[in-house]
Amino acid sequence: MLNTIVLQAATSAGGGTTLMWGVFIVLTIVSMVVSKNVERKFKKYKDIRTEGGLSGREVAEMMLRDHDIRDVQVAMVQGTLTDHYNPTNRTLNLSPDVYNGTSVAAAAVAAHECGHAVQHATGYAPLGLRSALVPVVNFANRWVSWVLLAGLLLVKAFPSLLLVGIALFAVSTLFSVVTLPVEINASARALQWIQRREITSAETHRYAESALRSAAYTYVMAAVTSLATLAYYVMIYLDRR
Repeated sequence: MLNTIVLQAATSAGGGTTLMWGVFIVLTIVSMVVSKNVERKFKKYKDIRTEGGLSGREVAEMMLRDHDIRDVQVAMVQGTLTDHYNPTNRTLNLSPDVYNGTSVAAAAVAAHECGHAVQHATGYAPLGLRSALVPVVNFANRWVSWVLLAGLLLVKAFPSLLLVGIALFAVSTLFSVVTLPVEINASARALQWIQRREITSAETHRYAESALRSAAYTYVMAAVTSLATLAYYVMIYLDRR
């Protein structure tokens, strides 16, 4: 809600154009389509079993052992598509459908999250950068909308305030961009491993690839949308400076 108010204030500040609003509308629609496509594919592939019938938990534990990672705990977390690796406490958290599921989708997601654990264990630089950005991003996200709103409303009197808001938003944008190689690399590691380990067959492996590719598109759209929004605010600042 606050983000919508900020964009409305941006328009009233003189920086809103029909073209930019058209871009935002298109990006919003595409993001919704991508998100729905991910849900559809994971629902579809949830009914396709892996070759050995291993659960997501078993797949995760096997991949961790194969990479000699002994200090990561596989746990179950509530929700749907809430799977994530936490480098702080070294836990690999899988949603119930993935943790207990024996489908290609469950195996792909579990292996993907293990990919992050492997990145952590091997010192993968983009993951290290993303982890370092987390506290800065948390701070920026707490204040960015308010600072931008104030900066847009007071753009003529205090243009530097808008610049501060832009800097805060740029941190979140950087985080979105850095996330892309982290997620893509984790999927690549996962797909190579499950193929080598014959978790999937020649027939079912393409489903795992499709599921992870669709999930990656959500991160691409998040980064593109963030970059477009950042450019919009920069245009307003330059126009009103």
